[in-house]
Amino acid sequence: MDPFVAGLPKCELHLHIEGTLEPELKLELARRNGVELPYGTVEEARDAYRFDSLSSFLVGYYESMAVLRTEPDFYDLALAYLARAAAQNVRYAEIFFDPQAHTARGVPFDVVIRGLRRALLDGERLHGVRAQLILCFLRDQSAEFAMATLLESLPYREWIVGVGLDSDERGNPPEKFAAVFARARREGYLLTMHCDVDQENSTAHIRQCLDVIGVDRIDHGVNALDDPELAAEIGRRGLALTVCPVSNGFVTDGPKADVIRRMLDLGLRVTINSDDPAYFRAYVAENLDVVRRELDLTRDELVRLERNAFEAAWLPRAAKDAYLAELETYAGASRAVGAKKGEDA
Repeated sequence: MDPFVAGLPKCELHLHIEGTLEPELKLELARRNGVELPYGTVEEARDAYRFDSLSSFLVGYYESMAVLRTEPDFYDLALAYLARAAAQNVRYAEIFFDPQAHTARGVPFDVVIRGLRRALLDGERLHGVRAQLILCFLRDQSAEFAMATLLESLPYREWIVGVGLDSDERGNPPEKFAAVFARARREGYLLTMHCDVDQENSTAHIRQCLDVIGVDRIDHGVNALDDPELAAEIGRRGLALTVCPVSNGFVTDGPKADVIRRMLDLGLRVTINSDDPAYFRAYVAENLDVVRRELDLTRDELVRLERNAFEAAWLPRAAKDAYLAELETYAGASRAVGAKKGEDA
């Protein structure tokens, strides 16, 4: 990996905590909880992380969650991610979690969020990575189930910064959850939604996110560029797009680097993220490096991607400014080193 990318202060805005379940931890949790798996080695478990579409990915993704049973399981899962993020100089992360995938199989909401919350506190103390939680509703479940989950979250409102929508998009448009997101807005949550890549009715769904839901951010959203007016409106509103290049390459025809280039050229607030890194075998630094190589990005353009992310983070202005200052210090030091090398040459 390019050393500049490795050291770059990073902000991750599109990360599913269940998608960070590495095979080693999956096997450990299975043993801990007496869960039988169809394989016994790390290599076999990793080989099972194979798919060629969003639908095939989701099947294995939800099956793997069976090993997550107790509060310590969720704690270990999140703390392992934060340690790995720290090693890649992630300074701040906003982390999706899918409570319905757990409550539907009998794991209480309280167990899930307490484990995650405790890990976030320890992750900042031990590894210096600040993080916040975003509750995601499963769009292939009913709106009534989503509303019940929203109400169940309210006692923990101070631990959750916003709500999102993920899972299988086919036949599950944003407007299906309009009442749920309207209630979430009234409760003080910020709003985002997945608009997955190359799905049926992609641009119509993105339009619903803008006009029906009124989101504060869009996850994925690369198909917005299929409609110039839609892309222009996203730019006018200053909405961030949380693009995940490596996962794009697993579930579509490539990382969509050309779309990221066009977003940069249009001045859109595009950001680079890892999505489900244990499954796609690439955390945020690897995703940045893929884009760097595909587009031959300059250091200033890489800094711009991270500046976009910190600006789009759901943080107070003072906290954003502190991270942005750290980013600019790093960029300035890199420029100074580059200039010195030029003089030496």
